Amino acid sequence: MSQNTKSINVRGAVDAEPTAGPANVPIWMMVSLLVLFFAGALYFDSEGGWFSQEVYAPYRSEEQLALFQPASGADRALARGKLVFEQVCALCHGVDGLGKPGQAPPFVGSEWVLSDVPARLIRIPLHGLNGPITVKGEQWALAMPAMGAAMPDEDLAAVLTYMRNSWGNKASEITPEQVAAERAATASHSQPWTSDELLQVK
Repeated sequence: MSQNTKSINVRGAVDAEPTAGPANVPIWMMVSLLVLFFAGALYFDSEGGWFSQEVYAPYRSEEQLALFQPASGADRALARGKLVFEQVCALCHGVDGLGKPGQAPPFVGSEWVLSDVPARLIRIPLHGLNGPITVKGEQWALAMPAMGAAMPDEDLAAVLTYMRNSWGNKASEITPEQVAAERAATASHSQPWTSDELLQVK
């Protein structure tokens, strides 16, 4: 082969058009895509609300949204009762309703709190209680002021209902109408009740 022929062949190889052929996708790229997909799924699950029209920012799910909805019915009354109890009653009777030795009797399992005659319980905060009283077999000498006299009927009903349905207690709800009725029926009563007087209430 002559020197001229060799030059032509080398020039032709350099001037040829580039071509693309099949190639494998790099493993690192596949792993990265999978990681991104997994992270996106986790984010959607925790932040997306699963396309619910009820969920909006800053809330993330229907369950979280429900936590911030105002309570209604019995739940609202119990929540209000708990608040009133902790502000007014817990100082003497304890937030756990167990009372304080030598100072205030317990509400947990108390026959007075769980009485089938709610009027007895309603009258105690309306007018106070004075003298000896037996609670769960233990004698107490009380001089309790009328802590609920100035409360609205709704608040007094709520706190008494809370006491009757907390710490393992289970008794019927006390309604604002019951409180209003007892308030009206005892309007002329100006002294704290004694336990003997309350036991006569049927």
